[in-house]
Amino acid sequence: MNESMLFLIAFILYILSAFFYFIFLFSKKGSFAKKGYWTIIIALISHTVAMVLRIFESGHAPFTNMYESLSFLSWSAAFAYLFIERKFKIRKAGPYFMVIVIGLMALASSPLMPKEATPLVPALQSYWLWLHVSVTLFGEAFFAIAFVTSIMYLAEKYKEKKGKISPSGLTAEKLDSISYRSVGIGLPIFTLGGLVFGMVWAYKAWGSYWSWDPKEVWSLITWFVFAIYLHTRLVMGWRGKKSAIIAIIGFLAALFTYFGVNYLLSGLHSYT
Repeated sequence: MNESMLFLIAFILYILSAFFYFIFLFSKKGSFAKKGYWTIIIALISHTVAMVLRIFESGHAPFTNMYESLSFLSWSAAFAYLFIERKFKIRKAGPYFMVIVIGLMALASSPLMPKEATPLVPALQSYWLWLHVSVTLFGEAFFAIAFVTSIMYLAEKYKEKKGKISPSGLTAEKLDSISYRSVGIGLPIFTLGGLVFGMVWAYKAWGSYWSWDPKEVWSLITWFVFAIYLHTRLVMGWRGKKSAIIAIIGFLAALFTYFGVNYLLSGLHSYT
């Protein structure tokens, strides 16, 4: 079984997982949420093997073009969801978050994404590629969790004002707390991968820690937004709606850094 077949199996299983989670959402039967959870685990195993085969096939890290990058980001997002779900029991967020994973997988599967493994340019032939890109994308996966739970917080808060209390126990207060913890995990990881490892690698590759490349600038903007999120919570005591809006803006900035910069602004970090 080759890499593309295992990737397809993972894609189908992610869709099946979302299907189970949506049934749970409408039927309130916990057995379907459990099926969704375990389906993600099986999908993640298939996806992991696919990426390992890709490494052996290409001879380099599995995120050197847009197809590989999207695949790794969707893998990271699924892993991050399993981690948060196991720790905080956010099954109600499952269907919405899996839509993000499926969307990333669908983009990676698109005929518009070149899937051929090509030799790397000299600047990319470094172990810093592994550290910089993998850790950065993993941090962004936790930002995606904060994005989903922040939107859910706003919706749940609106319902609570109308006198409707969630029977699942996933209250607005709990969603706000999960968003905070997701950012608390994601920002240090993103800082290490996107900024620290990125600057060290830039110095080794181009002799400069910072070159004002568009992706560098937008990564810094993303970092500032989430740093503001944590600062306003820890120092100014912000909670709830204000924090949720900042988390949503931060993830949108991360999306623009990932997609917008790549397709709208040329630079050293552009994928093909």
